[in-house]
Amino acid sequence: MNNSVQDLLRLAPANGQAAPEEGGNPPSQAKSDITWIEKDLVDSADKGEGVVKEINITHHVKEGSEKADPSQFELLKVLGQGSFGKVFLVRKITPPDSNHLYAMKVLKKATLKVRDRVRTKIERDILADVNHPFVVKLHYAFQTEGKLYLILDFLRGGDLFTRLSKEVMFTEEDVKFYLAELALGLDHLHSLGIIYRDLKPENILLDEEGHIKLTDFGLSKEAIDHEKKAYSFCGTVEYMAPEVVNRQGHSHSADWWSYGVLMFEMLTGSLPFQGKDRKETMTLILKAKLGMPQFLSSEAQSLLRALFKRNPANRLGSGPDGAEEIKRHPFYSTIDWNKLYRREIKPPFKPAVGQPDDTFYFDTEFTSRTPKDSPGIPPSAGAHQLFRGFSFVATGLMEDGKVKPAQSPLNSVVQQLHGKNVQFSDGYVVKEAIGVGSYSVCKRCIHKATNMEYAVKVIDKSKRDPSEEIEILLRYGQHPNIITLKDVYDDGKYVYLVTELMRGGELLDKILRQKFFSEREASSVLHTICKTVEYLHSQGVVHRDLKPSNILYVDESGNPESIRICDFGFAKQLRAENGLLMTPCYTANFVAPEVLKRQGYDEGCDIWSLGVLLYTMLAGCTPFANGPSDTPEEILTRIGGGKFSVSGGNWDTISEIAKDLVSKMLHVDPHQRLTAKQVLQHSWITQKDSLPQSQLNHQDVQLVKVQSLGWAFSRFLLDIVLFGKQGCRWGDRGASKAGCEVTELWARQGKASRTT
Repeated sequence: MNNSVQDLLRLAPANGQAAPEEGGNPPSQAKSDITWIEKDLVDSADKGEGVVKEINITHHVKEGSEKADPSQFELLKVLGQGSFGKVFLVRKITPPDSNHLYAMKVLKKATLKVRDRVRTKIERDILADVNHPFVVKLHYAFQTEGKLYLILDFLRGGDLFTRLSKEVMFTEEDVKFYLAELALGLDHLHSLGIIYRDLKPENILLDEEGHIKLTDFGLSKEAIDHEKKAYSFCGTVEYMAPEVVNRQGHSHSADWWSYGVLMFEMLTGSLPFQGKDRKETMTLILKAKLGMPQFLSSEAQSLLRALFKRNPANRLGSGPDGAEEIKRHPFYSTIDWNKLYRREIKPPFKPAVGQPDDTFYFDTEFTSRTPKDSPGIPPSAGAHQLFRGFSFVATGLMEDGKVKPAQSPLNSVVQQLHGKNVQFSDGYVVKEAIGVGSYSVCKRCIHKATNMEYAVKVIDKSKRDPSEEIEILLRYGQHPNIITLKDVYDDGKYVYLVTELMRGGELLDKILRQKFFSEREASSVLHTICKTVEYLHSQGVVHRDLKPSNILYVDESGNPESIRICDFGFAKQLRAENGLLMTPCYTANFVAPEVLKRQGYDEGCDIWSLGVLLYTMLAGCTPFANGPSDTPEEILTRIGGGKFSVSGGNWDTISEIAKDLVSKMLHVDPHQRLTAKQVLQHSWITQKDSLPQSQLNHQDVQLVKVQSLGWAFSRFLLDIVLFGKQGCRWGDRGASKAGCEVTELWARQGKASRTT
């Protein structure tokens, strides 16, 4: 089962999870009516059965409010399933939170052992009491004769383990952010007298923005003050503190050992103490010397050593100041804790989720199933009594006039990722091809269930890994001017990306065919595109292929609002603010000089490409290929030198501020080139209402198309120069349909047979 499902379904005892509390004194009553449960051990720890001696439940229901019941929730998807129950994605269908999405954890009373019933009860009471930005929120809790229901936040970003397993090793800055948020969450739990006791990546969820949420409180111990200890053997063995392993009794400081294990794993990609089996792992935890990787910073090493103290009294965080000791450590010297608590610090990772009901990070084994809440077998009368007082309604959901407006109804057509047993042809009818690339083909398709038209990009996985493109579209496709990803299929050989159908065609085609196109209109077009690029850059994404054929209109209106940036096949997500992409990927007139010189490139290459687009809109021709008589060598030399003209033709009537912007966007030095934000602040954009409205002249559309075809075909163009029309033979070796199109367009200009 996918770990992001397990964090909601930690129902059965797993490795390292054993019996309820044994020995020690019963915990004291918590300040805020948190339930306490005293248990005795029946047999050995491995038997896992306990007897409940006393249960004291306080209802968490606001007076006069209606209790929730299953009929108020629409089942959308199965997120996970275990022997004790299921987790569903649900939509609330009654006020005051109609249309809101939740994760609904449904447990069958009859199949829960007494110990697991107690754990479920603990989880419900802790969640009801805790309200913190980094702890998952319980919205409702209720029961029927046969089942228990927990209605929780639906956290679409998956769990930290998913990301950890994909990336293997985080940067220290990433780790610092997550651990800092985690420290605040743990500190809050400790302040309530709660020991978490099961801290590991699978239990740390990410919301859609990338902030963490602690979840799964089935093993947590309530109402433990700092002078008292718990004695149970619980948690996942690799993350256990020594005092938990040897059952000497443990307090909140055990969580800080587990915190250190998590930090070590995130920084190095491996666990600090891991043997060939459970017994050896426990021995290592108790006795082994920690090998400290020297590539870690001195501050990180210092914090790890302070956390890995086998004597809990010497461990950082165990003193009277608790988490404040950790927050004061030099490792966190750059963290603004107040901003962090207010969620004002941008997370290093934005999960790949687009639509509100995305389940991209949940196992497709479950999400492809039809959701069905099966009838629950009534348990014994004693079991029903155990869950007395289970119902709960979060105060924020009361009808007090302060509830936020509900989310819009969801588009049921949209489903992210299907299991491999579901074929693209099961849901769509494929029509004619509308575009061909080196690694993919784009076709029109019709969704069978709704008869709606879409485009499908079919990518050959043997030629290119589409995962980066999919993640970028899922993360940022909700932007109004970025193409929307509607569906994803994978049959093992091909990946099918279903997107909006771009009915309006290519931007440059439409502009060049217009009878009237003015400088003012060009400013509006660039403003829309640059605003979108600035959004991508602010998220650490560079497109790297902003040629005219990748900027299209979604409809025939020609309005700037209908512009979409498409084809993120060459796009990359940058990890650092000044991160350079060292893989050269370029397209002929839309390639930055530093790319040609193989210096690597950053966001500036996108601005350079937009500069070429702006030049073409204004001048009616491209800046570096002025006609069919230009040789590829001449074009490339001009690109490398940044040589272009802003005089003659349309330039005689174009404003000086337009020429200034073009020159600054096409500056050969990427460090002196404008950023997307600076372009948006340029007077040619901010004062567009004062720009000329006179008609701009354009060259023949087909000629401009030849001029802007791209670096991918420069070798093909060279073949034309050397071999004339037979240059199409190179197209047969990989330039595909678009390569031969170059010859045809070139031939129309009467130059196909030209030789050197």
